[in-house]
Amino acid sequence: MDTFGKISNSDPRHAAFATFLKFFRQGGHADTLIDRELRRGELQGSDRGLFAELVFGALRRCGTLDHIISGLVKRSLADMDPEILAILRLGLYQLRYLDRIPESAAVNESVKLAKIVSRSGSGFVNGVLRNYIRNAGGIVFPDSSVSPAAYIAAFHSHPEWLAKRWLEQLGEEEAKLLAAASSLPPSLTLRVNTLKTERRELLSKLSGKGVDARECVYSPVGVTVEGRHNIPELPGFSEGLFAVQDESSQMAAILLDPAPGERVLDACAAPGGKSGHMAQLMRNSGEIVAADISDAKLQLVTESAVRLGYEIIKTFNSDITCPGQFPERCFDRLLLDAPCSATGVIRRNPDVKWRVKPDDISGLAGLQKIMIGNVFKMLKPGGVMLYSTCSTDPEEDESVVHDLLLRQSDSVLEDMNLLFPELSPLFTKEGMLRTWPHRHSMDGFFAARIRKL
Repeated sequence: MDTFGKISNSDPRHAAFATFLKFFRQGGHADTLIDRELRRGELQGSDRGLFAELVFGALRRCGTLDHIISGLVKRSLADMDPEILAILRLGLYQLRYLDRIPESAAVNESVKLAKIVSRSGSGFVNGVLRNYIRNAGGIVFPDSSVSPAAYIAAFHSHPEWLAKRWLEQLGEEEAKLLAAASSLPPSLTLRVNTLKTERRELLSKLSGKGVDARECVYSPVGVTVEGRHNIPELPGFSEGLFAVQDESSQMAAILLDPAPGERVLDACAAPGGKSGHMAQLMRNSGEIVAADISDAKLQLVTESAVRLGYEIIKTFNSDITCPGQFPERCFDRLLLDAPCSATGVIRRNPDVKWRVKPDDISGLAGLQKIMIGNVFKMLKPGGVMLYSTCSTDPEEDESVVHDLLLRQSDSVLEDMNLLFPELSPLFTKEGMLRTWPHRHSMDGFFAARIRKL
């Protein structure tokens, strides 16, 4: 069935359906698929926002939506036509989570879409959605006291395997809080470009244009912005007064603490936020080698550096999984923000939880161990490396660090509780950074600071 040839790309629900279906059929990253659709230019005005809300929202709540649908139909979801299932998920998302959309519109538009893609599915869609409306107050979820992982998976919409890992790591009460926080969209966070302005000046500029913004709690250059905004239209963007970067990610440069005049490697630099922050801390003096395996992504690093006025960043195409990419002992400081499962940024990228599988964690950890071993050789004696990920999983984080410490006798873990006491609420007892959405209102992020003897 040529579904995509029958729908209207100028209709936000049709476009959301096509994008949603492409994600589950073809894989990939939801934000890339969404950007591709928006660049077509057929969606205009508020329809663009509704389209993105439907795709991201249905992905964010897909586990809960499937649980509810399973209770409303007699067949297995696996046996259901994927196109009809996609329409049900999007329609149910509107009914359950979007108060501003009338129930009649959510149902009727879903039925119209079903008529386009299926000869017999429209009546089924109509019946299921209206059945939900009649029984919304009686939806039953798994008993948390019997199976907390099943409860988290169904109620907070996360894969059960991930819920089990969070339960093992945090215990039931905190795992539920993390799951709830990870199902909510995050606020927009900016990093002030201190080469051009100060935080109080940017806050004043934002406030003057009616933008609700406040200081971040931990980052001295962080600003949290409330509401939805077209970022290039925010005051100060064109002048290069800020970059978009979550507060947890801003911790990386702060903890590495590069000094003016040093030579620094950002080993997996794209899209360049951490390189830019380091350039600020170094006051545009010294050299930052921003390395990445993707030329296209390195172009993003260059474009960002030009807009923000960072003059010491040099890009370099490099595969850090291969040894010898740079000479040994040639960098004063080194940042390895390693490719990871991204389970710490699920609230920002909800598609992650449906793309990543349990076996991926071990595979990524093996790759991370290779990368950290390779880059450590590039560090000068006395130099400092910061290893970081946006993963919540110890197998990708503490285990990788401890593996390096065992293999490299000239490596030592630094206790950041002692180095940065003002940030101690963010550190573990061992002195590593571990941030959580439910504790710190920022992404899940990990970092360890290692010195070479």
